[in-house]
Amino acid sequence: MSARSAEDTQEQPDAKKQRTDEAGADKQDTPKYGLYSYWRSGASYRVRIALAYKGIPYTYHAISLIKGEQASGDYAKLNPQHKVPLLVWEENGQKRSLSQSVAIIDYLEQAHPDKPSLLPKDPYLRAKTLALAESLNADTQPLQNLWVLKKIEEISKDGAKAKDEWARFVVAKGLAAFEADVQSTAGTRCVGDELTIADLFLVPQLGTARRFGVDLAPYPTLVRIEAALRELPAFKAAQPEAQPDKA
Repeated sequence: MSARSAEDTQEQPDAKKQRTDEAGADKQDTPKYGLYSYWRSGASYRVRIALAYKGIPYTYHAISLIKGEQASGDYAKLNPQHKVPLLVWEENGQKRSLSQSVAIIDYLEQAHPDKPSLLPKDPYLRAKTLALAESLNADTQPLQNLWVLKKIEEISKDGAKAKDEWARFVVAKGLAAFEADVQSTAGTRCVGDELTIADLFLVPQLGTARRFGVDLAPYPTLVRIEAALRELPAFKAAQPEAQPDKA
């Protein structure tokens, strides 16, 4: 992996606000975690929101998916999946890493029980929250990933047109299912009035929808929830435009 500029590897602003001036603050000046991320990656966006919401400091390591850095150099060895995000840290003298946004957020839930939770305590609502998140994570986002769209463009006689049409089809289908499914739980958030992992998956997906020109008029509940979420500090800090590697 090529060396990156100081602007591309830095502690996030919201993380800095979490530091205290108590004894031992010098130790806290160095974040425990590092996050390999790409500014426009929806999966990375989810994890950035979780870290910001929980007030967990981290160091940002930019990986350009456009330049193919996820599949070359040191990063390719660090993450054989050749994707982002990747959370790295040291624990008891051991270097550890986790890929996949759901696994990372679940780890943060378990490792930091003192931080605000993103999963309801009620068993049904917890499962419902995960089901909503997975409907985007498993059924929608993978089908419009960069590598999928590149392959469609490569093998289709219509090239870029076919790629964009496919992306709009997949995203619209996923949002339609989410809009219908969320009706039974929606409050000011996807599940009642508390922030959950479902909200973390919704906002990046709507951002992707706009990028591909998907008409959002059929999804009024999702747009309403998103508008309120975007005003929260954690979402503002994690938004793609606020990242150091924004193109």
